[in-house]
Amino acid sequence: MRIGIIGAGRMAQSIGWLAVQAGHDVMLSNSRGPQTLDETSRRIGCVAGTAYEAAEFGDVVCIAIYLQDYQTVPKAPLVRKTVLNPQNYFPHLGRIAELDRGELTTAELLARHLPESRIVKALNAILAEDLIPDARPAGAADRRALPIAGDDLEAKSIASRFLDQIGYDIVDAGLLSEGWRFERRRPVYCRPLGTCALQEMLLATSPDSRVPEGDWYAYRSRQDRHQQ
Repeated sequence: MRIGIIGAGRMAQSIGWLAVQAGHDVMLSNSRGPQTLDETSRRIGCVAGTAYEAAEFGDVVCIAIYLQDYQTVPKAPLVRKTVLNPQNYFPHLGRIAELDRGELTTAELLARHLPESRIVKALNAILAEDLIPDARPAGAADRRALPIAGDDLEAKSIASRFLDQIGYDIVDAGLLSEGWRFERRRPVYCRPLGTCALQEMLLATSPDSRVPEGDWYAYRSRQDRHQQ
């Protein structure tokens, strides 16, 4: 597949590197222009472009920019495309009233901006620095599972295949409206878990289930990583 990535930060670069290793063609982009990504694109083995070009390029497009900048994402080239949404809400970067009031999930916010795209919430519940080292081949005993959510079954199937190809099992958490279950400060957020443990924790998560800020870092060196 062709994977377009809007963004060029650590998460975008990690997704891009894994995608290239899995045999996909990748285009990274940023707001400063492709000429600023020459060294990065050579290191990853991808090409660079503008955000619009990356959106046009990808069969699957990943929106790896700050959530507060979601309205800068081009609409026209993303019509009917599968769009991965790894964004999380950090209020200190700018308040979004609908999220503060709990009216929308982060993925629903992006879906409102891209009503003709097929949004899948994915890759938000893992730290950027863990994405490459935690990837495992299919069947590995310690393979980590990642949650996804979406309203379009075909798009979720495409997203699931992609995540499997880059090293992860998948747990479907349901519709975009259920994406809150693995957003920031929820119990499964950025916690390394196997498929069964992730399924159980997602089901046990209620609207009141919250963890302290930064709690997820405690599990990075724990011996119980990748509980099955």
